[in-house]
Amino acid sequence: MSNAIHPSAIISGRARLGKNNTIGAHVIIDDEVQLGDSNVLMAGVVLKAGTRMGSNNTVHEYAVLGGLPQDIHFDAATPSWLEIGDRNTLREYVTLNRASQENAVTRIGNDNYLMTQVHLGHDCVLGDQIIIAPGSALAGFVNLARRVFVSGGVMVHQFVNIGELAMVGGNAKITRDVLPYMITDGIPARVRGLNLVGLERAGFSPEDILTLKRVYRLIHRSGKTQSAIVAGLRDMASHFSNELADFIVDSRRGYHREK
Repeated sequence: MSNAIHPSAIISGRARLGKNNTIGAHVIIDDEVQLGDSNVLMAGVVLKAGTRMGSNNTVHEYAVLGGLPQDIHFDAATPSWLEIGDRNTLREYVTLNRASQENAVTRIGNDNYLMTQVHLGHDCVLGDQIIIAPGSALAGFVNLARRVFVSGGVMVHQFVNIGELAMVGGNAKITRDVLPYMITDGIPARVRGLNLVGLERAGFSPEDILTLKRVYRLIHRSGKTQSAIVAGLRDMASHFSNELADFIVDSRRGYHREK
């Protein structure tokens, strides 16, 4: 099936479009854009050069995807990319910047929902099934793992990692890494407990949650040094304890704690 393109849309002859896309009024698609199949681009959407989009995505009004990195040292001639997977929903006024490093990629996975006025800075990497609520912003080089929930008005510092199934509370200021499976909230941000609702919705068993409660107590309430915490997590010999141990060891910025 051919693409349905509004007559007011402007599409570069150097863009590559798949099939069955719906392209609304005043959409602009620049050079070197690659678009898959069955995407919906609503009125005023702009796809800048270097944007690669998969299939079955819905982009709402006036989102700008693939804009230049907001880095005063960036040379616009540097080749870089924004890659968007499949089945994502990007609401009104979302802005996603392409990468700042030569031949690098800002990457969005699959099945994500970014609400109105969300901003993703250059070189960010998002996994799958992530929700980001209105007005939140990620600085450059931020990584979000699978099934993260970021509430509205959250500001995330550059180079931060947010672990799987973490939840970040509304208007939080995130300056360090966010531990998987936990709720982090406030200014300054601190851990408030396990993300029990998210874990249950994700199908975690009572035994899994009991293990994570033991992990939580060791990390936040044992009073042990970080090296002793990591050793204790290894001794638990569970998938979750090993994952948390790896996350803590790999953290370059340190991580938000309960107190």
